[in-house]
Amino acid sequence: MTIAPSFRIDPTEFSGKRVFVTGGTKGAGAAIMRRLKAAGAQTATSARNAPESAEDADLVIRADLATPDGVAAAADAVTARFGTLDILIHCLGGSSTPGGGFTAATEAFWQQELNLNLLAAVRLDRLLAPPMIERGTGVILHVASIQRRLPLHESTIAYAAAKAALASYSKSLSKELGPKGVRVNTVSPGWIMTTAAEHMVQRLAESGGTDEATARQGIMAALGGIPIGRPAWPEEVAELVAFLASDRAASIHGAEYVIDGGTIPTV
Repeated sequence: MTIAPSFRIDPTEFSGKRVFVTGGTKGAGAAIMRRLKAAGAQTATSARNAPESAEDADLVIRADLATPDGVAAAADAVTARFGTLDILIHCLGGSSTPGGGFTAATEAFWQQELNLNLLAAVRLDRLLAPPMIERGTGVILHVASIQRRLPLHESTIAYAAAKAALASYSKSLSKELGPKGVRVNTVSPGWIMTTAAEHMVQRLAESGGTDEATARQGIMAALGGIPIGRPAWPEEVAELVAFLASDRAASIHGAEYVIDGGTIPTV
């Protein structure tokens, strides 16, 4: 396996920018936090169980964004600290539905996946986007997944459906907010080399009565393979997000950017 890449960063690119990254304490979200803070941004994130130390954030909010109350508390805390945001990045997401196909995805799992992967973003946008609209400037990025196009029916059927809805919602939002000065785009990663991804491998191995290597190969096979031969590093996803959030992407709006190593086999 190759070593995680490092990139040259302009330490002033996001100076003065106020950024809220959901799911920014681990995985790709944490990499996004590090990247933007290194470029001068003021950063905030949230977690259900906020870590005692989060050096990549100026503000860590303890809140469960899968609930309306948690979203409201996070929005209040961000507004109290930063006022109007410049950049809002929805990186929160994940799947806890066990393997076993559609019958294993009970009502409770469906509601859980929708709350986490779709409704958290919808609710937070509703609270934090209006001040951006009033100022006539801002950036909103939704992190979806290539599973919206390549769902894994064995284990992530509800997650994939929620991410498909998130991508559709993001496109709809872009049509409304673009004329008001707020750019909206979607980033859809493939398999990312994160702790959460490894936990999914472990769950599949346990539910299938096999080992992790076999489960990992099963995921690769279900995806149709990854032409570059590996998952993406979180730092690579963070570079794409940083570009789309920056003024360098000022005319990019209502678009979806896939970062999957070539996994999706169609144009």
